[in-house]
Amino acid sequence: IWRDHRVERIWDGTSEIQRHIISRAMLRPHES
Repeated sequence: IWRDHRVERIWDGTSEIQRHIISRAMLRPHES
């Protein structure tokens, strides 16, 4: 359970960053 909470907090904190990275990765997956 504690792990779930930690993941949730991390995801909530890096929501924008994660989305930005994912967007770039999806737009240019061949470019690492």
